[in-house]
Amino acid sequence: MNLDSAKPIAGSVDSTDPACALPALILLVEDEPVTRTSMAARLKRFGYRVVEAGNGREALEMARRERPELIVLDWMMPEMDGPTFCETLRRDPSMKSAYILLMTAHDQPAQIAEGLARGADDFLSKSASKEEIRARVLAGLRTSRLVRELETTAAQLASSLLLLQTKQAEMDADLQSAASFVHSLLPPQGSPLQGVALAWEYQPSLTLGGDLFDVMVIDEGHLGLYILDASGHGVAAALRSASLMTFLRAKNILQMLGSYDPEKVLFEANRLFPMTAEGEYFTLWVGQLHLPTGRLTYAAAGHPGALLCPAEGPSRWLTRATFPLGINASAEFVNDRVLLKPNDRLFLLSDGIYEVPSPSGALWGRERFQGVIDAGRQRSLSETLAACFSEARQWQQAQHFPDDAAVMGLAVTEGLEESSHG
Repeated sequence: MNLDSAKPIAGSVDSTDPACALPALILLVEDEPVTRTSMAARLKRFGYRVVEAGNGREALEMARRERPELIVLDWMMPEMDGPTFCETLRRDPSMKSAYILLMTAHDQPAQIAEGLARGADDFLSKSASKEEIRARVLAGLRTSRLVRELETTAAQLASSLLLLQTKQAEMDADLQSAASFVHSLLPPQGSPLQGVALAWEYQPSLTLGGDLFDVMVIDEGHLGLYILDASGHGVAAALRSASLMTFLRAKNILQMLGSYDPEKVLFEANRLFPMTAEGEYFTLWVGQLHLPTGRLTYAAAGHPGALLCPAEGPSRWLTRATFPLGINASAEFVNDRVLLKPNDRLFLLSDGIYEVPSPSGALWGRERFQGVIDAGRQRSLSETLAACFSEARQWQQAQHFPDDAAVMGLAVTEGLEESSHG
């Protein structure tokens, strides 16, 4: 080729890479000095930076060191010809974005097919005009830059994914830690006091749940008990529920109210826990059991109630239609009373246990829950509760419930005397 004497062609190429301030770098590999000098001068006049190599082996070292965007490569060279160079370079993963323009004096179809098969991206005839050279170089650089942008994006995505995975692992660990804390707030199973047995089953729909419960000794003659249900589930519901549990502690209630009277507890809770701006609220069932007589005093705030399963006779629900906490600032809550006798059982529950849907959408329902409780009179408390959760899972044909599910069972075992007090 003849060296062009014309000045650089204005606007002939966008030689500046958008990603950096330097013009694109081209590696020119040609063993014939005159041809190499002529082509290098032309590429420089187009606005590119050019590095030169006289054979394939030298070019491999230079390509790995300089990382050019485009390689203009002669086919016929000593030591390593063009196609062999292509094959060798393509085996290097770090060089896969380099675009190889293979120069040849013979543009036979079989030769072109061989060059492409061995790793070349395009061909350039040694007799090509400067317009064709410029066009093929521009096309090759566009492709090379696109591949590099994709590589950069892929690396950024991989880095972001790794960061997200790390953050997710940290979040999961935090949630598990928080779930363990919430679980520690629940009462120990067994016997809170002589004459009373306690068992429970609890399954939040997510890692953290908002349906919580407790049994506590008020004094030598009284047990306090409650179950609360926070609207929604997850972290927010669990945090709000933990706050309400703190309020419901026996020591706190006795300091504030002087007794664990259920209607007074609900009145104060209704004042302190209004419905949030997002419409979140609680339902709450509170009871106080007088151990010497077996008298259970209870009140509810929008809660579906407790189920009393006596040793003899049908089970029945202990509930009253009332507002949830925080819905009506002037709401009134009224105590009800019932006597518990030896071998009677009391079950406090959230609606998540009986509102599980079947695949067709039908709810398991309070009646089916009640039927499992009645059928379990001869079983232990823990066996009866396990049967409830097993039946509910079979009904919905899934392991996890769509809402938090909690059931706490108390059994009167001995020492309670009947009383004529209502």
